Amino acid sequence: MKIIAYGIRDDEKPYLEEWVKDNKIEVKAVSELLDSNTIEQAKGYDGVVAYQQKPYTDDLFDKMNEFGIHAFSLRNVGVDNVPVEALKRNNIKITNVPAYSPMAIAELSVTQLLALIRRIPEFDAKMARGDFRWEPDIALELNQMTVGVIGTGRIGRAAINIFKGFGAKVIAYDVFRNSELEKEGIYVDSLEELYRQVDVITLHVPALKDNYHMLNDEAFAQMHDGVFVLNFARGSLIDTKALLKALDSGKVAGAALDTYEDEVGIFDVDHQNDPINDPVFNDLYSRRNVKITPHAAFYTKPAVKNMVQIALENNKALIEKGAARNEVKFD
Repeated sequence: MKIIAYGIRDDEKPYLEEWVKDNKIEVKAVSELLDSNTIEQAKGYDGVVAYQQKPYTDDLFDKMNEFGIHAFSLRNVGVDNVPVEALKRNNIKITNVPAYSPMAIAELSVTQLLALIRRIPEFDAKMARGDFRWEPDIALELNQMTVGVIGTGRIGRAAINIFKGFGAKVIAYDVFRNSELEKEGIYVDSLEELYRQVDVITLHVPALKDNYHMLNDEAFAQMHDGVFVLNFARGSLIDTKALLKALDSGKVAGAALDTYEDEVGIFDVDHQNDPINDPVFNDLYSRRNVKITPHAAFYTKPAVKNMVQIALENNKALIEKGAARNEVKFD
């Protein structure tokens, strides 16, 4: 058995090498991403492992089928950048890593919110110029706030537990309700009901056609003034231009974002000598009440280890048995 793993970073190599040593399976680590220029390197291998933000194109799976490869494993959760019809047409099975570390994402989302409500960006800016006065940057307290969690999967539930630990009131919305949370009575029946009640909205849902730009002009209009918005899920969930208008009007008091709808080519790229040519993003990034991280919420040692080793384990199972625990099924 031979596996090729694309887009392997230096921080992933120790965990890949550990897995190879334990499993006695050949794995070729390729630093380049999987695309039309690198797919030829997969010839002669039994399975492909990959992780990247840019889309996977149809021709990649046509080539895999040509090479006799029918096992494709992602080192991440989302499959929204994978062409489903190309998978089906070429009889390629796909797996993901649905729970590499829910706490990693949840912890950073709450951390960034705390920085916003305690006015850390304002204090940092003032103190950098020698102004150590606290007025007028008075803060809020999380224990006095109502948090609306949209999406109660593993990450959403981890976030709920953290928010509760701070003493916040939590309500939630999900099309698929968790039975334990339902017993606690935290669910509301509609997004509109959630929007009307909360001081904080945090998104923990996958990107689907039905929720594209779910936070848009209409959604923001239903919220009370001064709400905080957190998106540590997918960039397409928020209409960025609508968010900018809501920030301008004061409808949104602050936003913490680990994703952006046009993030490919911006995040995970060194822009020190390559300015970002996206006026919408630059407007967002320039605001003191907006905190942006470059899709890095997952980036912890436990999470990276799980992403690498679970993906390899999934790929091994697909090759050996034609099925894996984390296989993604499409209707």
